[in-house]
This record gives sequence, C-alpha cells and structure tokens, in this order.
Amino acid sequence: MTYIVQKFGGSSVATSERLHHVAEIVQRTRATGAGVVAVVSAMGNTTDELIALAHEVNADPPSREMDMLLSTGETVTAPLLAMALSSIGVEAISLTGAQAGIRTSASHRSARIRQVVPERILDALQRGVVPVVAGFQGMTDELDVTTLGRGGSDTSAVALAVAVGADRCEIYTDVAGVYTADPRVVPEARLLPEINYEEMLEFAAVGARVMHLRAVEIGEAYDMPIWVRSSFTDEPGTVIHRNPVSHMEDRKHVRGIASESNVAKVTVLGVPDRPGIAAALFTPLGANQINVDIIVQNVSHDGLSDVSFTIAQSDLPAAQKVLSDVTLAIGARGVDARADIAKVSVVGTGVRHTPGVFATAFRALADAKINIEMISSSEIALTCIVDARQMDEAAAALHRAFELDKL
Repeated sequence: MTYIVQKFGGSSVATSERLHHVAEIVQRTRATGAGVVAVVSAMGNTTDELIALAHEVNADPPSREMDMLLSTGETVTAPLLAMALSSIGVEAISLTGAQAGIRTSASHRSARIRQVVPERILDALQRGVVPVVAGFQGMTDELDVTTLGRGGSDTSAVALAVAVGADRCEIYTDVAGVYTADPRVVPEARLLPEINYEEMLEFAAVGARVMHLRAVEIGEAYDMPIWVRSSFTDEPGTVIHRNPVSHMEDRKHVRGIASESNVAKVTVLGVPDRPGIAAALFTPLGANQINVDIIVQNVSHDGLSDVSFTIAQSDLPAAQKVLSDVTLAIGARGVDARADIAKVSVVGTGVRHTPGVFATAFRALADAKINIEMISSSEIALTCIVDARQMDEAAAALHRAFELDKL
C-alpha cells in the first residue's frame, strides 16, 4: 500500500470548521487507495498564547516545563481531528509524539529527533485506521516530553514519512506554496511549481517561513519528496525534490528573494588578535544554544580588531548576558548591539558562478538608496544586512532587478 503523510499547520486547524475541512482532505486522499498519516500543529495562535501565559507566571520559565506546556497545543488538536474524521466515517486514532515513536535528544525547546519507532503507526495503517499525530513533540530516553522548536511539526511530518516509507510528505499551510518572494511584501512574486532541496534549504536558512529548515534537511538526506500547498485552495503547490525538471543551463539562476526581520547585529569591540580568541568568543554562545549567522572581523590595528556577527533578535538578551562575561575573560573593550536590522537574500544555484549576479544585486540596492551593512555569500545565496525599515523595499528592488516576476 502507498502511504502519504499529511501535515496541517495552525491556520489549517484553527477552528472546528477548519478541522472538518482537513478531515475531508484526508478522506479524499484515502479514497485514492493510500494510507494516510495526519500530523497536526496547535490550533491557530495557541503556541504564542501559551508562551505569553508562561511569561506572566515566570519571566524566565524552565525549559523542561515550557516543553510540557507548549506540547499541549498539538495534543489538543490531534484528538479533535480524530473526532472530526470519525464524524464522517473515517476511523482514526490520535497519538502524542511519544506514542508515535518519536525519540529525541534532551535539548528542551530545540530537541533533535534521534529515532522514530513507527510500529504503532504502521499497525494502525495496516488496519485501515488514520493515525493523527501531535507534531512538534517527542520524548527522551528518560520519558521527558520535548519540543522541536518553532515550525517543528514540519520536521515531525517528514521524519514520520521517512520512518513509514511514505511515497511523499504533504505540508498544508495558509500559502499556496513556495514563492519567488514573500507575496505580502512583493505582490509580483510568482509561485514556484518545483524547487530542489539545496535551494529550499537556503531559502529556509535565510528567512523564508514556508518550511522548517530541519524538515528540508531530513527530506534531502532520505530523498523524501515534500509537497507544499494550501489547505484553503486547490492550487497544485510546490514540490521540493532532488531533480526538478529544468531547461538545463538555460534557466534562471536566481530562484527567489528571502527576507528576515528577526535579526540582531552584535559587535565585540577591541578584541585581542591572537590564536584562540575566536573559539573563546563563540564557544559560550554555542553552549547556550545561540546560533551565529554572518561573521565579519575587521582588519587588526595595534593588535586589536572588532568582530561583528548576526544572531536571531530573540536571542539578543541571552547573548548579551553571555558576552558580558566573555568580553572580560578575553580582554575585549565591550559589546555594541543593534536590533533594528534585517537580512535580504538572493537565492539560486547559479548565484556564485553566474557572472554579474553580485553586481546586479548591489546596483539594485544602491539605486534604491539602501545601505548594506554586512555581506555574506555561499554557493547558492548572497545575503545583505540592511536597515530593518528598508527590508521590504530591498526585497522588492532585488525581485525586480532579477526579473523574477517573468518566470
């Protein structure tokens, strides 16, 4: 039998009416002869509401207790969807992440999946029952509940698809698929019918919110096709897979523009220029689960240099706390931080090796009177740090410059 995993995001299951609509999607898929595993997020803005409630009770809530609290959102949705399926004659069983066999590391709020033991899911599928799994969560070897980080239900779904040998994983959300830019920012953005894993990974890494980065990583590692589409329309969506149909080298080498406003820039001033200082600076940040993105070190003068890097704006308070001790330990002069910046990225497999891409991007931003504060490039992306107030304007200017509306 063919198996299909279908994941439904928070907006797709936000109300009882939406839950009944999702149940009908699952029913139609089963009518094709496929066995379906449904994975659900928390309803609507439940997770945000739970986070706010936690901080009303405790300004710095323990991570373990946050996982216990936040996991309840998905645990509520799963049985409600199972009930909706039962109401239209589809037998279903709701399962927590732990009951579904998702085993994780013990890093609360950012746990990683170590193993999926899908026997209970496979047993239900073989009996013609739809397993409805609470996404975003798992369990440690010590039987503690963990969560996988924001957007983690995508990761749950792709991991389960791999574990049960599914034909594909379908991610249902409130957008029609992957666009050349955020259509709310760039109305001319076009829907991409397909995209390869590498480009989608870069999109996710530099700010596109359509797919969770770790979900795409699992999809690429196990060659699991991922179909992103809207639960609100019948549009075909975007397929993320290894070898999209293309016109060989006669195609657009820039696939899209991604933008991200949750960015802060940190500069450590007067850093001694000697071996081991970079390790002493960045190791404590990593130990505190603070991910560093772009790093720029100025030319050394008199044995001192400034080191600038970007992090998620939400990590800035924790980073400042860590760096207050680190700067003293390494003999730096101090720390300067800004939270009013954003990153805008040009993404495509031909970015680095196609002549003129960098020049076109820089000219487009210059013509729009947008100053570039930091620059980073990879094989398939060029990222510019700009003033947050100009992020949307920068994305639109780059989209026009590369004629992405003419795909």
